[in-house]
Amino acid sequence: FFEALKKYAVFNGRARRKEYWMFTLFFIIFIFAAAIVDVVLGTTTEDGAGVLVTVFILAMIIPNISVSVRRLHDLGKSGWLYLINLIPFIGAIFFLVFMCTEGNRGNNNYGPDPKAAGN
Repeated sequence: FFEALKKYAVFNGRARRKEYWMFTLFFIIFIFAAAIVDVVLGTTTEDGAGVLVTVFILAMIIPNISVSVRRLHDLGKSGWLYLINLIPFIGAIFFLVFMCTEGNRGNNNYGPDPKAAGN
């Protein structure tokens, strides 16, 4: 999670599956923790949205896109493919498949193999 935050707005290079999924795991854990704190503090709105959850999600938009783009680069695909998420339902399924696919071995147009670098 912190590795992705160190590269907050770095959209070039490659990210391994491990980096992407650890970021996603901790992102979800922090959302649940923020939701619990929102309920305890009573900072939820009438529609149920918590203030802390909303602030956290807004703060994590750029790192989330950044690590996703780098993950797509590891597959040898353009970061613009991230926009496939805009297609309802089908886009999310394709994106999930891409995020679960093993990256290209060796160097590609987006940089050296992160596995070979010992990361």
